[in-house]
Amino acid sequence: MASSSSVNLEDVPSESLMTELLRRMKCATKPEKRLILIGPPGSGKGTQSPMIKDEYCLCHLATGDMLRAAVAAKTPLGVKAKEAMDKGELVSDELVVGIIDEAMKKPSCQKGFILDGFPRTVGQAQMLDEMLEKQGVKIDKVLDFAIDDSILEERITGRWIHPASGRSYHTKFAPPKVPGVDDVTGEPLIQRKDDTAAVLKSRLDAFHKQTEPVIDYYWKKGIVAKLHAAKSPKEVTEEVQKIGPNDQLMLVSSIDDE
Repeated sequence: MASSSSVNLEDVPSESLMTELLRRMKCATKPEKRLILIGPPGSGKGTQSPMIKDEYCLCHLATGDMLRAAVAAKTPLGVKAKEAMDKGELVSDELVVGIIDEAMKKPSCQKGFILDGFPRTVGQAQMLDEMLEKQGVKIDKVLDFAIDDSILEERITGRWIHPASGRSYHTKFAPPKVPGVDDVTGEPLIQRKDDTAAVLKSRLDAFHKQTEPVIDYYWKKGIVAKLHAAKSPKEVTEEVQKIGPNDQLMLVSSIDDE
C-alpha cells in the first residue's frame, strides 16, 4: 500500500507528529460536511475558507489548484486536462467533476470539503450532484456571499494573496503584520493580474449571468445560507458560526429583514 513517495515517519519531528495526532483526534468527533462557497470576486470567500476548513476539519478544493495538481501528478484525468489546455481548449465539465471526485478520496477530505470556484453554472451543479449521489452523499450547505457590486472595486484592488496557502490580505481591511509578507510563513505576497477594476467588471458580468442561477438552484433544495458579505470579516465569521448544525437549518438570525 505504501508508495515510493510515502513520507518516512521516522524523519518527521515528534512535535509535528503529536500536533497532527491531536488534530486528528479533535477532528474525529466532527460531523461530515460538504460545503460550497459562492460569491463574486472580492466577496470574502478566501478570507473565510481557512477558518471554516480548520473549524470543521475539511479539505479546501479550489478547481484551479486541483487541475494544476492533477496535471503535475500526471493522473489519467490530469493527462486529459493537459491535452485540452495544450490545444487552448477549456477543460470539460466532466473532467473537472472527475478531478473533484479524485480529490475527495484524499485522507484530508475524510470529514468533507469546501468547494470553491465550482460549480459556476447550473449544468455543473447538476453534474456535481449526480457524482455525489453515486457516492451516497450530498452537498450539505451552500454559503452565499451576498454583496453589492459597488463595494467590490475597493476590495479587489487592495487585495494581496499568499499563493501557497491561499491566505488573503487587504491593504485597508485586513493588512498583513508586515506589508507584502505572509503572517504565517514570512513569504512574499502577490497581487493577482486580474485584480483590476476593468477585469472585475467582466468577471462580475459573468458571475451574474452564469453563477447566480446556481444559488437559485440550491435555494430550491433548502440548503443556502445567505451571508452579509459587505460586513467586516469578523462579523461574517460570526454569521458563518451561527449556521445551525442541522443541515436544513438556515442562519439562526434573519439577515433578510434588514
